[in-house]
Amino acid sequence: MTLAYIALGSNLGDPRQQLLDAIDRLAELPDTRLLQRSPLYRTPPWGVLEQPPFVNAVVQVDTALSPHALLDGLLDIERRAGRVRAERNGPRMLDLDLLHVDGVQFDDARLTLPHPRMTERAFVLLPLNDLAPTLQLPGQATVAELLARLDLAGCERLP
Repeated sequence: MTLAYIALGSNLGDPRQQLLDAIDRLAELPDTRLLQRSPLYRTPPWGVLEQPPFVNAVVQVDTALSPHALLDGLLDIERRAGRVRAERNGPRMLDLDLLHVDGVQFDDARLTLPHPRMTERAFVLLPLNDLAPTLQLPGQATVAELLARLDLAGCERLP
């Protein structure tokens, strides 16, 4: 079993419920156990600014799935939630990103680990910091140190 971190985001339909439903589905993946989930955060859009704010979270799982098998499971959950990949950084029903898998570092046509842009995004590091502030990303600082470098304006923890 290996620890992995997955980011969740949504800004269409009922984003809060989309994330809660996705977390339930993540817990149902084969050979995978949900360990923790962060609080939910409302965050400003990234990239395409003319869209509703997002609700974001991160979960920690323990899994025996390979990174590619885990990615396939995430893509299936997105598809079942109605995800349509129409516009990069645009609005979405559900977005699931595999951020980090302990001990795994690689880059191929389907997957890069750790996620290549996670260190630039408060909507990823803020909830990840709730779960793993001392997680040292390969070639980087800890999650807490990386988060301290980012602008958190517009990010709000939801009750």
